[in-house]
Amino acid sequence: MNGTANGTRKPVHLAVYDTLADWETGHATAHLARTGYQVRTVGPTTAPVTSIGGLRIQPDLALADVRPEGSSLLILPGADLWDTTDDLAPFARTARAFLDAGVPVAAICGATAGLAREGLLDDRAHTSAVSFYLAATGYAGGERYVEADAVTDRGLITAGPTEPVAFAREILGLLGAYEGEVLDAWYRLFHDSDPEAYAVLEKAGAA
Repeated sequence: MNGTANGTRKPVHLAVYDTLADWETGHATAHLARTGYQVRTVGPTTAPVTSIGGLRIQPDLALADVRPEGSSLLILPGADLWDTTDDLAPFARTARAFLDAGVPVAAICGATAGLAREGLLDDRAHTSAVSFYLAATGYAGGERYVEADAVTDRGLITAGPTEPVAFAREILGLLGAYEGEVLDAWYRLFHDSDPEAYAVLEKAGAA
């Protein structure tokens, strides 16, 4: 585990908005917090939002107040709103600003479609739920689509809605929260329920 005391790293910013898919980011945020990252929620404003599961979330920050230089990572979960309105387009534009500044972005489920519409998947390897879901956005990156559980390319992580553990694996590895055999064991434990993996994590102090 590559851990440091809480407060010595720039925070991770988790986007939150109405209809967000609350099962998609829990593995990532929980284990980032356990390894020394502060997780701060970012809403369209600081008004409360409600997840698809009915959880009411009070954002720590409004999107307008988030800057790439003050962040380690921006996480964009899926939400019905990505496909039904343009309300979340500002989050995709913020993702562009982060990537342009060299700060990574992680998008899962519907957020990948938002990034496709923003043009951020045109020249990066990426994945999503299925290729034709992104094709429906009219984006130009179809040839870069990869059939994989999660993909990282030049600071951008993408995954489909059924792969929250693989999504977390890419995030934890990119930020160095877990590395090498510890990261592999973490994935085997939470994705495959491999009991032998727990021993590796326990030995490393990551269990």
